[in-house]
Amino acid sequence: MTKSGISILMYHQVGEFAPMKAHRANYCDHRRFAAQMGFLARLGYSVLSLEEALACLAGERPTPPKSVVLTFDDAYDNFADYALPVLRRHGFPATLYAISGWLGRRAEWFGKDPGRPVPSLMSGARLREMRAVGVTVGSHTANHAKLGEVDSPTKRRELEDSKAALEDMLGEPVAHLCYPFGSFDRETVQAAAEVGYLSATTCLRGAATAEDHPLVLPRKAISYGDNLLGYWWKLALKNAPKPALVDWRARMAGDLGADIHCKSQ
Repeated sequence: MTKSGISILMYHQVGEFAPMKAHRANYCDHRRFAAQMGFLARLGYSVLSLEEALACLAGERPTPPKSVVLTFDDAYDNFADYALPVLRRHGFPATLYAISGWLGRRAEWFGKDPGRPVPSLMSGARLREMRAVGVTVGSHTANHAKLGEVDSPTKRRELEDSKAALEDMLGEPVAHLCYPFGSFDRETVQAAAEVGYLSATTCLRGAATAEDHPLVLPRKAISYGDNLLGYWWKLALKNAPKPALVDWRARMAGDLGADIHCKSQ
């Protein structure tokens, strides 16, 4: 492993948006996104799939010096219109996390903020189109649940139902999970392992390293206001783990993680 680890980047929507003061990590202007992807290509970054990154973190293959993984939460329709053409131009892999019970609907949780536009989510048919061109589809639960705040049966149901529904729709295993709102706890991690997920991404901040359990992977959020200087700073310099990530690493390295093992698919 390199000291800097792997930068797993967290995007949400990519498109054209009015200037905003709140929820900036939920938006990326499509022109800035295109510039960011061009930046990765020009500076020789290795854009890895999640599968490749997991192999690097497990020590099964060398980690390239400048490694990035691209993840997109919620599976918004605008991914196909704005992000996908840029990714295909550069040949970059990406993972799209879909909410299985909300396919083809609108992101109704946006309605809690008056005046905030409510975007559309991908349908099952469009997700299959994404998969056909090489985009990895992962689970974002069945109903966008805050898994760290719900009871045990609900946790299990959210994880199992989403995995089963997406696998049925895609006709292939779904191995990757993202915790909605970054909400999870020890029981959530245990349930994710038992259901059969191989990885799970969080909102814990820092670069992913060999210290990280594959079901508690940190990420770096890309925000609406990130210009190329800010983008470079997050990639190259913002690698020190935040306290919450340090705490989870200690827990997963101790007794907490001893009985949590990802199943092979």
